[in-house]
Amino acid sequence: MEKIGKILRSSIHIFLQNYHYFTSTAALLAFPFSVSVLLSQALVPASPPPLPTIYNRLRTLFDAAGFPSSSQFFTILSQKLSETIFSHIFTLPFTLTFLLIAKACIIQSLNHTKPTSPHSFTSIISIYKPILLTFLCNSFLILSANTTFFCLIFFVFNFFDGFGFSSSNFLLFLSAAGAVLYSIIVANTFVICNLALILSGMEGCGGYISILKACVLIRGRTSMALFLALPVNLALAAIEALFHFRVMRAFIFAEKPASSIIIEGIFIAYLYSIFIVLDTIVNYMFFKSCKAASSINQEGENFYRIEFSEKGNCNYYVSIQNFEELP
Repeated sequence: MEKIGKILRSSIHIFLQNYHYFTSTAALLAFPFSVSVLLSQALVPASPPPLPTIYNRLRTLFDAAGFPSSSQFFTILSQKLSETIFSHIFTLPFTLTFLLIAKACIIQSLNHTKPTSPHSFTSIISIYKPILLTFLCNSFLILSANTTFFCLIFFVFNFFDGFGFSSSNFLLFLSAAGAVLYSIIVANTFVICNLALILSGMEGCGGYISILKACVLIRGRTSMALFLALPVNLALAAIEALFHFRVMRAFIFAEKPASSIIIEGIFIAYLYSIFIVLDTIVNYMFFKSCKAASSINQEGENFYRIEFSEKGNCNYYVSIQNFEELP
């Protein structure tokens, strides 16, 4: 907990030390993405045409797979997955452009002793390219993690159903265990993906190689990464709830003039952008902490190093070598 507090304090210190830069350039770059996220979350209760279609397809898929239709867990899961898929589709253009460029700009700034110094467009694009490639690979990783969970839960439910364990209390127990397992898998996957994005921006290597390096760096520090991600994610969720209450509710019931609602919505979206910037800084500091910890020499123990090399065009190989001390 002491290291977690130190990383959070260092991140806030860096943010406040360069407050004008991070709240202007970086936050404004992330602003369109923030607006798209808040609007996508606000459109969910209105049930736009794609959302019921996605939900019905997921329910049909779960029923065809043999999952118990009476389980409340799969009903809630289908609803949340359909909302998540809709939100990702709605925000994807802004994610691939504004969000990733904002992250590249933040990483480029933190790599310099003076984040307020101007940076060329070419240097930012050179960081953006590997981040974009890593983001695409992260999408496949998240999809694979969800697929793995559903395959596992499919075998578990059918295994116990074959032995006659189909009572409502037992299904409730399995559903609760499945919810906990799914939360753990998704949380760990997102932590690795966030670290891989920072790593690709820092080291200039994109794609699956960054994900593999992130898995090596985060080994033994997963709980720290989860605790670091918790405060910012709670703040983002609170801002989304504030947008629903202050903007969408006022817009639906016409409690305020339209101009006042728009100004308040812009302010909330800007606040969301600031926390995205802060989240990137926290992930950057966590990456630096992992790199520093991995370079400490510990006597009397054997370590293994994974070397990543490039041959030709985007063809990588991995070699594992035993060595006495870390570089």
